[in-house]
Formats: sequence, C-alpha cells, structure tokens
Amino acid sequence: MATDSIPERNAAAARGRAAIALIGCNHRTAPVELRERVAFTPEQAVRAANELCKMGVIEEAVVVSTCNRSELYGVTSEASESAPSAMVSYFTDFHKLSPDELNGRLYRHAGPEAVRHLFRVASGIDSMLLGEAEILGQVREAYNRALENGSTGPVLNRLFQGALEVGKRVRAETEIGARPMSVALAGVKLAERVFGELKGHSALIVGAGAVAEQVVEHLRLRGIGELRVVNRSRARAEELARRVGGQAGEWSNFESLLDEPDIIVTSVSGSEHVLTRALLERAMAARSGRAIFVIDLGVPRNVDPDAEGLYNVYLFNIDHLGEIVEQNKKAREAELPRVETIVDEHVTKFLAWQSSLEAAGLLDAFRARLEAERRALLAAHFANADGISESERARFERLTEELIDRIVQLPSQRLRHARKLRRPLEGLAALRDFFGLDPSDREDES
Repeated sequence: MATDSIPERNAAAARGRAAIALIGCNHRTAPVELRERVAFTPEQAVRAANELCKMGVIEEAVVVSTCNRSELYGVTSEASESAPSAMVSYFTDFHKLSPDELNGRLYRHAGPEAVRHLFRVASGIDSMLLGEAEILGQVREAYNRALENGSTGPVLNRLFQGALEVGKRVRAETEIGARPMSVALAGVKLAERVFGELKGHSALIVGAGAVAEQVVEHLRLRGIGELRVVNRSRARAEELARRVGGQAGEWSNFESLLDEPDIIVTSVSGSEHVLTRALLERAMAARSGRAIFVIDLGVPRNVDPDAEGLYNVYLFNIDHLGEIVEQNKKAREAELPRVETIVDEHVTKFLAWQSSLEAAGLLDAFRARLEAERRALLAAHFANADGISESERARFERLTEELIDRIVQLPSQRLRHARKLRRPLEGLAALRDFFGLDPSDREDES
C-alpha cells in the first residue's frame, strides 16, 4: 500500500493532530447471522486497511475480525465526526449491506473511549467468554498483519503495542484467565452435557486451524475414542491427526466421513456452508437415523441453519453457548475490578504519551514560527541598515537565537517531565489556534 504515505503519517502524528476512531459490532450488538456477514478474512482485512488509508480521511488503519467481533480502527489528522462516518460507510459498502441492516448494531468510539475499548478487548473482558485465551493472540495477529502491510503508523503502533502489554499483564497479575475457557472448550463441554463421558465416542473435526486444534486437544484429554480430522489441506489434517493420535480423512470423501461419528465439530473459513441440509439428510439416512451432535464454531457459519430442523440432528452454533458463557462469567467476574484498574492505568499512560506527542509537535511548530519571524525581522532590519558589519550581523543572529532558546527552554523542560505526570496535557489545541501555529493560518495571513 501506501508505504509511500508513511512519512506523511509520521509527520501528522508529530504535529499532534492524530485522533483515534473505532467502529464495529460484536456479540453484544449483533447476532451470529449478521456477524458472519461482516467478518473479514485475513486477506480482506489487509485489503480493507489499504483502502481505508487511501480514502483521504484515514491515515492509519487496523482491522480486527474474530468470530465474535469485526472492528475498524483508524487514525485521522482531525478530531471530527467525518472519520467514523466514513468508516461506517466503508464498512457497509465492503460487506454489501444497507445502512438499515446495521442500524443499532454498530458502536462508535473515539479518543480515550476507543483506547479503553481495545485495551478491554485485549484483556479478555469484552469477550463472550470472560477472560478467553484466544483474543490476545487474535489482536496480535491483526496488528502484525497491518504492520507488515504498512497500514499502521506511530499512533496505532503505540496503541496496539499497549494493548498487547495490557493483555499480558492482566493474565499474569489476575485470575481472569484461570481455568481457561474458550469457544473450543465451551463446545466440548456442551458435548459432555449430551453424552456424559466422551470415552468410547467418535468425533470428526472439520478444519485444522487454531480453534480446531484446541477442540482436538480438549477431546483427547477427555479420552475421546475414534478421532478423525478432515481439512481442505490434506497436509495440515495429517499433521494435526498425527500429533493427537487420530486419523486424517480425504476432503474429497467428506460426505462418507459423516456416516460414523457421534460428534462433528466444524471450524473452517469460507462463506459457503460445508454441511448443507441435503448433505446431512443423506448422512442421516446412511446412519439409519442415529443421532448426531454438531457444533458449528465457524463465523461465517459452516453448517446450513436449515439443518437444525432435521430429526436427531442436534445442531449448535457459537451463539448457543450462552449458558456456559454465563457460568464462566460468574466464576471470573470477581476479578473484573483488578483488570479494570490495569486497563485504566494503561489508558492514562497512552493518553499521556499522546499528549506529550502533541505538545512536542506544538513546541516544534512554536519554535519554527519564532524562527521564521526572527529571520524575517533580521532580514528587514539588515536591508534598512547601511554599513552594518559582518560581526554585528553575527551578533544579532546569536542574540536572537539565544532569545528563542530561552523562550522555549521552560516548556521543553516541562514536556520532558510530562510523561511522569501520567495525565494528559490540556488546552493544546487552543494554544495552537491562539498562536496561529497551523500552516493554514500562515496562508490566511498572507
């Protein structure tokens, strides 16, 4: 992308005019039927970040998309409503949705609230499963993709690095992640409610990604009997099956693999259903109607929702985990005050950094303005002073340079200690306007 725009983004951040904006939806604001329509694949996330940065309003961008959330983070040079509105328009256009379909489903945050939201996400307290283990890695992957893609800059780099630090501290210093609960584990616990012990039962895992690996590990620890793994990539299926003592199936024989297992867990990427109603109808006929338990952990969903009405097909998707989610929340919510304290500390730390960056930009602009006035004043003075010697010129130059150094000395010293204060510096925008430190102000004067 836009690696050629990085110097401009660095310059904008140094001028201290960078504002953070966030729009998105999650499990609280949208059902799975909508979340699956607004999910971004890794490739789409890279493309979206590129396109956001080319819109002219957004200077830095990161897209975070998981099974429970799709969020756009952007940085603009002005704190206005134009950026969130532009991001919402892009979001709806990208996913080919009408504004009415997202009415009331999207949240918008800006400035400190956007910072706080990301830090809470990384800490695991904004997840469906309170304290879930996967989200920190998902935030890291989203950030690394954007970083490699060149769509981030100084502000989002600092923001996401801060979020990763928050997530690590929360897991090291609190019990919010004790007895780790994930979507994968919740799905397996749901199977245990149906079958009791899983020993002697058979399972088919459709997919070989991170969630599938977790499902397999939880099943293996519970003594699952026969375990098969099928994936579009045969090599990945074989690798996962080999590690857990299972067998890999051929994707081309996928339908025949449905005849035996008691449990099917799906977690594959793609917008089309892997298990259609017709496919499951044929499988149930081959099984002579023997019951089958299907857990669809994909977003977008891997199983056709119409299959839910089939006799003896017990189909659950990610939004059916509500009861387990509630139990998990009750066990961990006592840790929330400690987590929020850590989040607050890092929000304050980030805002202090952002304010010090803005103050540094203002101070640089102030010095540049003074220097320009100094040079103009001396040029006018020398032009009207006949017979002035070179030594006198040099003395005037030194004196006026020293005057500027003295003027900016105190604010420079205070700026160096601003981070220790751990509080945002206020009124910087007003000072910038008051002293006319924007380039546009100079153009207006001329």
